[in-house]
Amino acid sequence: MIVFFRLLKILRVFARYRLDQLLPANLPMAARFLLFFFGLFPKPLSASGEKMSRGECLRRACEDLGPIFVKFGQLLSTRPDLVPDDIVQELNHLQDNVAPFPNEEFQRIVEASLGANVSDIFASYDHAPLASASVAQVHTAVLKDGREVVIKVVRPGIENIIAQDVELLLLVARWVEKNTLDGKRLHPVEIVQDYRTTIFDELDLQREAANASQLRRNFLNSPLLYVPEIYWDYTRANVLVMERIYGIPVTDVNALAAQNTDMKKLAERGVEIFFTQVFEHNFFHADMHPGNIFVSRKNPQLPQYIAVDMAIVGSLTREDQYYLARNLLAMFRRDYRQVAELHVQSGWVPKTVRVEELEAAVRTVCEPIFAKPLKDISFANVLLSLFRTARRFEMEVQPQLVLLQKTLLNIEGLGRQLYPDLDLWATAHPFLERWLKNRFHPKSLWGELKRYAPEWMEKFPQVPDLIFNSLQQVPLIAQKLDALEADVAHRNLHQHRGRRKLIALLAFGAAGYFLYQDLQGSAVLRDWIITDVSPSTIVLAALGMVALWFRK
Repeated sequence: MIVFFRLLKILRVFARYRLDQLLPANLPMAARFLLFFFGLFPKPLSASGEKMSRGECLRRACEDLGPIFVKFGQLLSTRPDLVPDDIVQELNHLQDNVAPFPNEEFQRIVEASLGANVSDIFASYDHAPLASASVAQVHTAVLKDGREVVIKVVRPGIENIIAQDVELLLLVARWVEKNTLDGKRLHPVEIVQDYRTTIFDELDLQREAANASQLRRNFLNSPLLYVPEIYWDYTRANVLVMERIYGIPVTDVNALAAQNTDMKKLAERGVEIFFTQVFEHNFFHADMHPGNIFVSRKNPQLPQYIAVDMAIVGSLTREDQYYLARNLLAMFRRDYRQVAELHVQSGWVPKTVRVEELEAAVRTVCEPIFAKPLKDISFANVLLSLFRTARRFEMEVQPQLVLLQKTLLNIEGLGRQLYPDLDLWATAHPFLERWLKNRFHPKSLWGELKRYAPEWMEKFPQVPDLIFNSLQQVPLIAQKLDALEADVAHRNLHQHRGRRKLIALLAFGAAGYFLYQDLQGSAVLRDWIITDVSPSTIVLAALGMVALWFRK
């Protein structure tokens, strides 16, 4: 019954914001009939009295339906390969302005998870929340040894709410995929399943803590990025305790200017952090929206970033790293032939794609972009345009590449906000050149050899047996190939005989028809056929002649 009332609320919000306008026009008749009643509702208007855009309607509907749909809207904003640009831009504005749950409940969860009273663990504890997000709430505290910390707790009962809403979303997604012509292309079920995996991962705070520890280790003592320390003694699946940080929100440009921050250096360091994470560490913070990024108050002339909330991280395979770096370099050198060849070599597009056609398509997209000065080119949009062009050639977009592109969009947008003249390519180009050079440096190759040598030595004694077994299989494979060829030849022979029989039957039928027509003028023959020869006799005789002919 609870699910039924939840469904009614979703339908009411759906109608209020006329989300039926988001569906394609070429719906089946049954679907159009069901959606007819939504057309009776007036078009939603903004506070200024203007008609809401479809993106704003979807954003406001997500906000009205609560934190689970807010997170779903945020996930949709990370799929520009599937969602139109105008909707993505509007969903990027979704914020977690969620009412906090009572302090008593917060304290009960902490004590139950840590197995001790709050007063026994913390010297002090702030009852008012520091932040309240869609799936968690944060309070500040001080440990007994004086270290300042923040306590993050998963909202109580959120798992059941998520499970119910996800089932409803899957129900809608399956209906859209089955009953709309564009359903399969939009992959609605895949999007919802991706959302379910992402949000249940976010509910595991130990996973987030592990991600934060890895990122902190990667940038330990780095002047570029600081990651707060995780206190594992006080961290559980639904409770996370970490170091409290003090910094300036990266979007507070006035506060950054007041302390005389070098904005150009700050923007360039953001780009450097991104490429370091992606190519050197192969472990990148994939949720770097402004709410998760701060700037240290120390040394404004050499500003350092502070990152929090590592629930979502990404990584690439070694092959994707290599091909992505080479693609970016080739693209900005306008070597479109190499871009097309790399797409085929990497397996991003099928081997059957003609390189010349893909090269022409990439040139058509990139040439108008590169007609601008480099500082005016959006690096992330170039990458997105490249992926969209490749999709026409049946490119299967990998989730990790989409996550990477979304993170790059955030980084570039943030950098341009801090320093409008940011030339991202001036920072990225030497980094990629250096990375590709170091990848094949003898020192790097020696390091790879040392890393994988134990595994190779472990498998080496098995190599002679594998070779011997493979050689034994060769005659068997040859026999199977011969049998397959014989079977194909036999089938072809039967098909050929079938065609001959069909032609013969048609010929006999035609001959019989024309003979009968000729006999119409001969009364004697006609009477003989009618009185002494039945039609079945003629047919059986014809079939018998055919059978005798083919038996020969």
